[in-house]
Amino acid sequence: MATYIMFVGFTQKGITEVKKLPVKTKTGAHVLKKAGVKVQGFYLVMGMDRYDGFYIVQAADAEKVAAAALALGSQGDMHTNTLRAFSETEFRDMV
Repeated sequence: MATYIMFVGFTQKGITEVKKLPVKTKTGAHVLKKAGVKVQGFYLVMGMDRYDGFYIVQAADAEKVAAAALALGSQGDMHTNTLRAFSETEFRDMV
């Protein structure tokens, strides 16, 4: 399975309900799992312009990740930007 980093930024709706965001990030993980990706974890980050956190996910193919990102975004609390991540071993095999 491939690994992806799914950056999330809280929308205006999400940030106005900031006290509910810890529950919503957990709900987000459930939405991602339901869409067919394995969630390894969620992390809040500081210092990024458009993004407030990220999920590390794994999936069999990019289509599942895209569907999961759309499902997450449709909740209205977050927008996403997803990047394929390569392990150190995968990197060594590339070069």
